[in-house]
Amino acid sequence: MYHHIKKLMFTVRVGTPEPRFGNMLLEQFGGANGELAAAMQYSIQGINCENMACKDLLMDIGTEELSHLEVIGTLARMHLKPMKKDADAAEHDPLIAIAGGGGVALCNSMGNAWTADYLKVTGELDVDLRSNIAAEARAKIVYERLINFCDDPDSKQALQFLMTREITHLRSFMQALDGLGKSALSIGAIPPTPGIVDHYLNASTGEGDEGENDFEAQWNTAEGIQVVETPALNEYQVLEATPKAGRTTLDGDKVEPSRTKAGTGKTGRKR
Repeated sequence: MYHHIKKLMFTVRVGTPEPRFGNMLLEQFGGANGELAAAMQYSIQGINCENMACKDLLMDIGTEELSHLEVIGTLARMHLKPMKKDADAAEHDPLIAIAGGGGVALCNSMGNAWTADYLKVTGELDVDLRSNIAAEARAKIVYERLINFCDDPDSKQALQFLMTREITHLRSFMQALDGLGKSALSIGAIPPTPGIVDHYLNASTGEGDEGENDFEAQWNTAEGIQVVETPALNEYQVLEATPKAGRTTLDGDKVEPSRTKAGTGKTGRKR
């Protein structure tokens, strides 16, 4: 059940309207990382969610995102308003000026229509929460870039509020994911194939013109990781991938590696 109250979550003021900036703001209105996409993604995840605690969280945040849509939409409309009568202003985006009358529309800053393809909904709660964490991080960066392009102090206040709430939501989703008590690498029910899951394929080798080189780091030196050097040149090929046990090295157990074609034994490099 929704009920609209005629008061913005954050009072929006604009000192000097800037149509070009108003067009940029549409990215957070109808863009891939915008408020409408967030509101729809979390709400639909919530409708599908069978974990009642997480359902409550998803519906709470999804509803708040609708309030954010109203804030960013109001801010964009104020900046776009000169397009209604000013031909010079209208040149910044004729589509908004002519088809939209200088108001907001369900499109991004390039005029591309909003689409449900923006939404990430899998029906797997931990996977959806990870998508939401990434979505909030992307939205935070978009708001940060908008702030950097903004000269109007009042507009910056509204953007700062919205940006801050992205971090609040990100934290909530992280806490919800942690509360599920699942390993970070435990996705779904079918375990990965032992051996294959521990192969790090060093498929980018040599020295690049801009100083690129091979690096050793946690992802290729951690215990249990097998580095396969130049897999294509060494004809790396997996011969079977059927799990033989319900546990793998990810669970801390020692298991037999899966079979691979001859030539793939060049692992455990030293640098």
